[in-house]
Amino acid sequence: MSQDSAVATPSAPAATDLVALKARQQIAWSTGNYAVVGTTLQIVGEQLCESMDIRSGSTVLDVAAGNGNASLAAARRWCDVTSTDYVPSLLDAGRARAQADGMSLTFQEADAENLPFGDGSFDYVMSTFGVMFTPNQPQAAAEMARVCKSGGRIGLASWTPESFIGQLFKTIGKYIPPAPGVTSPSAWGTRERIETLFADSAREITFTRREFVFRYHSPVHWIEVFRMYYGPMNKTFAALDADRQAEFTEDLLRLMEKGNRSGDQTLVLPSAYLEVVIDRR
Repeated sequence: MSQDSAVATPSAPAATDLVALKARQQIAWSTGNYAVVGTTLQIVGEQLCESMDIRSGSTVLDVAAGNGNASLAAARRWCDVTSTDYVPSLLDAGRARAQADGMSLTFQEADAENLPFGDGSFDYVMSTFGVMFTPNQPQAAAEMARVCKSGGRIGLASWTPESFIGQLFKTIGKYIPPAPGVTSPSAWGTRERIETLFADSAREITFTRREFVFRYHSPVHWIEVFRMYYGPMNKTFAALDADRQAEFTEDLLRLMEKGNRSGDQTLVLPSAYLEVVIDRR
């Protein structure tokens, strides 16, 4: 349930240049081909639509949509969907998927912290593993709440701090320190942070802990795919010399070994995420 505790007025962290940081993020997410990884997460968008109890004919906004997993899931439920991201190549990937599936969606470049839509424009607003990466978290949350109609719903899927991906962020941080003053993306995967971000806009908040399972040929195969196609991983490897790359690889293999439940040479690795459904005031 939502809490009545006060929430700070949205403001940018002062310790770093968010404009420059956002520019670097755009470059990172444009590197490689995120769609190769992103399409494997499709089940998360489908589950979120079910948890939000989305109704056909409703207007839906997908924020930081990536290559459109949640967007496509909502479109399959006969909704009027607008899919947004600030990386044009990701929108192109989502557009190609929609065309292949014969679905009609609107794709629009947009910054999650400055959405180009009027107040209360959408019945449902959602984001799966997207908005959590915004540098100015209070501003992004305020924007999602602003464009959602009173009585509408906001849905989120975010990796938890203790999950495999949450620990991956920490491992990357050992080699490429995060920008000072910016809250970790995995904070969106905690009840406390969500209650703080949406305290003023939520009538009720439902939290469900779920798992997504990464299934690859082997741990080494996972590293190969993410190194080539996942922008942040690609950029991390590129910034390290050969010795540090080897150390980073060993750290990743140890991390995966802890969670791999396959019992054979393949990778079957669950990563916890927090699914959140917010009923808008």
